Amino acid sequence: MTGRVLVLGGTGEARRLAAALVAEGVDVLSSLAGRVADPVLPDGQVRVGGFGGADGLAAWLAEHRPRAVVDATHPFAARITASAATAAARQRTPLLRVQRPGWTPGPGDDWRYVGSLGEAAEAVRDAGTVLLTTGRQGVGAFAGLAGRVVVRSVDPPGGPLPAGAVLLLARGPFTVEGEVALMRGHGVDVVVTKDSGGSMTEAKLAAARQLGLPVVLVRRPPVPAGVHVVATVEEALAWVRETG
Repeated sequence: MTGRVLVLGGTGEARRLAAALVAEGVDVLSSLAGRVADPVLPDGQVRVGGFGGADGLAAWLAEHRPRAVVDATHPFAARITASAATAAARQRTPLLRVQRPGWTPGPGDDWRYVGSLGEAAEAVRDAGTVLLTTGRQGVGAFAGLAGRVVVRSVDPPGGPLPAGAVLLLARGPFTVEGEVALMRGHGVDVVVTKDSGGSMTEAKLAAARQLGLPVVLVRRPPVPAGVHVVATVEEALAWVRETG
């Protein structure tokens, strides 16, 4: 395969794809948004920082002419996904979206879906102790909560915290036993998270089920129309091979 492949990364899927492509001799450039202070770096070349929206990414594509772009960003990275769709269409660059499946509730789960972080905050406004695991950028939506809020994120949130916040800095993967101990230790009454999917943070859902706790899940934003989507790294690797 010839020609550079731009991987919009920051996820485990992006790192696995980069490693597989590098192993096959592909020129891979992974782009990280730079929102995590100490990211796990993928194999191959890496750039850190945004492109400047759709116009900036389109200009980058016009200058560097990669043969393909793979958007393997987080399922909730709606802005970069939209920018990638617009820029790739403008420059006629092949684009693939890799997006892991969302979580599926099972017997014993009490999941309550909402459409936004604001709706999630409203849903738990009268709860006792909330375990909030929506990422550092979404904490501001919960700043008005009056109760106790256990905020867990990889890096400290940049916005305001709820008045009764307890901040826990941790990076997954987590275990069910550890999540059960955390929820019991803090007296958690409800868990709030995004429907991110994957195994890195899935243990909190099993722990909530075991403890009989409700979970408020924020639904994913839709993928832009016309963008081809696959669910696995293997499918993405096959697609890149076909574009070679």
